Amino acid sequence: MNIKRLTTSQTDYQKQMDDLLAWEGVSDDQVNATVKDVINNIRQRGDEALVEYTNKFDRMNVSSMQELTFTKEQIDAAYNNVPTDQRQALETAAERVRSYHKHQLMQSWSYTEDDGTLLGQQITALDRVGLYVPGGKATYPSSVLMNAIPAKVAGVEEIVMVVPTPDGVVNDMVLAAAKIAGVDTVFAIGGAQAVAALAYGTDTVPCVDKIVGPGNIYVATAKSMVFGRVGIDMIAGPSEILVVCDGKTDPDWIAMDLFSQAEHDEDAQSILVSWDGDFLDKVQASIEKLLPTMNREDIISKSLADRGALIQVKDEAEAIEVSNFIAPEHLELSVEDPLVMSKQIKHAGAIFMGRYTAEALGDYCAGPNHVLPTSRTARFSSPLGVYDFQKRSSLIMCSADGASELGKVASVLGRGESLEAHARSAEYRIKDK
Repeated sequence: MNIKRLTTSQTDYQKQMDDLLAWEGVSDDQVNATVKDVINNIRQRGDEALVEYTNKFDRMNVSSMQELTFTKEQIDAAYNNVPTDQRQALETAAERVRSYHKHQLMQSWSYTEDDGTLLGQQITALDRVGLYVPGGKATYPSSVLMNAIPAKVAGVEEIVMVVPTPDGVVNDMVLAAAKIAGVDTVFAIGGAQAVAALAYGTDTVPCVDKIVGPGNIYVATAKSMVFGRVGIDMIAGPSEILVVCDGKTDPDWIAMDLFSQAEHDEDAQSILVSWDGDFLDKVQASIEKLLPTMNREDIISKSLADRGALIQVKDEAEAIEVSNFIAPEHLELSVEDPLVMSKQIKHAGAIFMGRYTAEALGDYCAGPNHVLPTSRTARFSSPLGVYDFQKRSSLIMCSADGASELGKVASVLGRGESLEAHARSAEYRIKDK
């Protein structure tokens, strides 16, 4: 197994690091043109175009959107069809996610100044949210929980879920997760056409205020194109994990943690940083030993070869510096005192602390959201949460005295900007002019 080895003492280290982190999985002109055509077609022809695209891309044979709308009975049946252990696992994960996200709820607040002027902030939830769930090769019931539950905790009135069902194959766990999470409506549609339908609405699919959830390059491109018409969560890149280890964790554990992200797809990125060179050798040996036992060996192997790395730093301080530069989606601190180290981490989507905290726990059931910023965007972005489904409105109510005093300030500033109506509007409220 050929995985890149770097040391920070190399003269070309920074260039190699930049090359390692570079990811160019962005839309090309052909993808952009295709998605633009799809969006325009959905806007013009609505349900008719949705049915046509679904038959074409998902190899279906339906004649109306009614056939692509899951009934309550179908969703209940899917829930009951899921094996008991899987259903209980979904319920347990949902409760943990719900419990964690309740702590994120923002509350309205206000205060009154001495002259009676009231200032504050009013918090309200979005009315309707669209949730995109991948179908086909990948099915992610955990993503349903992670996207829908924070919206419900925030107070969103309606969640509309879209999930493609290629060849008519329905994933019962995805529908069960939708029931558990409180999704209101589910459509068997996907791709750029589903994003367009959520953004602009059709006779059957209601338009939403925000679209969340992962998808392929066509879905991501469509989300970027409809942004502004609706809100979106983020444009996510491949999954990433960075493990910082002091060399005292079982190397098999670390190797499997690296695999846990590499198995997502060939573009996923797994990096280990340590100041113990011998430990890096041990992890390399564990990778070679364990890789043949994995059912996704080919994907993991290509991911590690193309985008993985074992990086040797000179000490713990430099490991922290490297971590903050990478700004990983998932960061494992597999060290003796992870709490102390975590206080020096400025950029990471989620921080998994200690030798026993596998990143996989966060993917499913720890509680915090697994929708995280990728491709170094953790430098300025945060995990999906309740706050993504709440809005803030400023509150301003002036007393007569307050309006008079503020009016004097506004008058000067308004006239300074040559905006006479602004100034005169404020001046009307000034007492004893």
